[in-house]
Amino acid sequence: MTKEPLLKFNTAIASQKPNSVHQKTNFCPFCETDKLTGIIDVKGPIILLENKYPVLQDAYPTLIIETDECESDLSEYSEDHLHELMQFSVHHWLEMEKNKDFQSVIFYKNHGPLSGGTIRHPHMQIIGLKNVDYRDSLKQEYFEGKPIFETEKVRLNLSTEPMIGFTEFNVIMSDRDLEGLPQFSSYIQMAVKFLLNEFYARVTSYNLFFYHWNDSIIAKIVPRFPTSPLFVGFRLRQVSNNIDGIISNFRTRFGEI
Repeated sequence: MTKEPLLKFNTAIASQKPNSVHQKTNFCPFCETDKLTGIIDVKGPIILLENKYPVLQDAYPTLIIETDECESDLSEYSEDHLHELMQFSVHHWLEMEKNKDFQSVIFYKNHGPLSGGTIRHPHMQIIGLKNVDYRDSLKQEYFEGKPIFETEKVRLNLSTEPMIGFTEFNVIMSDRDLEGLPQFSSYIQMAVKFLLNEFYARVTSYNLFFYHWNDSIIAKIVPRFPTSPLFVGFRLRQVSNNIDGIISNFRTRFGEI
């Protein structure tokens, strides 16, 4: 059996990080743009910079400040800003993948108190991993599911073999044709809106994960709840027995495409 990869986490650095998600504070380091350091690229209110708190060893951490609106979220972005953000972010992710110093590059977003994030201000992270390839832990089944919407270039489905369990949405497009990015972005936003506003369970937190896998660019949108003890203790995944009902509600909310 292949040994699972392990990342080393620096607890001393982590203890220094600001935490506006779990602590009562009005301080937001991403709002004070004049004090930001390590800036790599800027496009309007979108800023790519080095992360001041490199909690993972043998890694190069960067983050993308998505907007200058501290209390906003991806679900609320205008179409223009959403598409511009995704073009900017995916471009820099794929460019970092070309760096031979990294075995792989992870790209993800936290939102809400159960997501693992510490800063409320909307942001995403792109991290180059020097000794770990995240793809070694993936299986194709994690991205398979019942179709919800589909265009010529992009597919949106609901996982039938979720990675963690219950309800996970996948948005998939070819890595050879990035002209599908606007629709890719829109499907992601639909899924986030559905989870935050229409889902049968009250969702306050979610994660958005990106994968470059099997000639595809994939986004997985995962609502976050306290993790099931069956998964924590036994690695047993669960899936909803009402997949068709969730898909029906989704299509009712956003209309057939």
